[in-house]
Amino acid sequence: MTEENNPPNKQIAYQGEPGAFSELACVTFAPALAPLPCATFERAFEAVTSGRAARAMLPIENSLAGRVADIHHLLPDAGLHIVAEYFLPVEHHLMARPGTKLEDVKVVRSHAMALGQCRLSLEAMKARPEVSGDTAGAAKWLAEHGAPGDAVLASERAAEIYGLEILKRNVEDADHNTTRFLEMSLEPDDASPEDGPVVTSFVFEVRNIPAALYKALGGFATNGVNMTKLESYQLGGSFAATMFYADIEGHPNHEPVRLALEELSFFSSSLKILGVYKAAKAR
Repeated sequence: MTEENNPPNKQIAYQGEPGAFSELACVTFAPALAPLPCATFERAFEAVTSGRAARAMLPIENSLAGRVADIHHLLPDAGLHIVAEYFLPVEHHLMARPGTKLEDVKVVRSHAMALGQCRLSLEAMKARPEVSGDTAGAAKWLAEHGAPGDAVLASERAAEIYGLEILKRNVEDADHNTTRFLEMSLEPDDASPEDGPVVTSFVFEVRNIPAALYKALGGFATNGVNMTKLESYQLGGSFAATMFYADIEGHPNHEPVRLALEELSFFSSSLKILGVYKAAKAR
């Protein structure tokens, strides 16, 4: 269905073309919502803030290639709340226009994350990787403009949509290849403390004092709160200003988490909770 056929409260935005792994995450995790393709992460966020979609499904990290850097920069100012997480097993297939032989492949295009997840396989093939905006977009471009010797990494669904032939299946470098997605909403939908395992995600910037990060994180250790993710990234092109993204186990209403966050805020110049949501069973 096209966007016009679906009311905004029945749509979920994602970055990429139809056939992207983000679309697959949408249809498997939120089948009641119609996927809404967006050219960029910014437009996926905007689709929710403007009311064109009820939710957004965005990748944040991969078990092979690491974090999706753009998302960390966009999350704090997006105006959205994390309401759920989903872990999608990712299977990359090498595909080309019908009639292409595997030994003729010279160039492989895909999203940077996909190329990173298949780096060893591409080296073994002696194929030159080229970065594209997204996996399904690369498949669409190949179907319309590809030359002999061109191939892409994408999903089986992308091959079906764009009429491509799969030359080699499962070319990811490890069979545990998994991408973690965050489902986001304009309004918070926080899990309750009784909802079982809960994840709290937040961003913070430490004060510019000696050992600030050490002191800021000390409260999690002394209160027995498990921090499962801590990522740093620079702010505004400055090497002096660093923002941190973190995931912890537990609810802010739990006494140990409350005390740990209080200690963190004392040594931080900013602290923003992005979401409190039920932990995925795949964790």
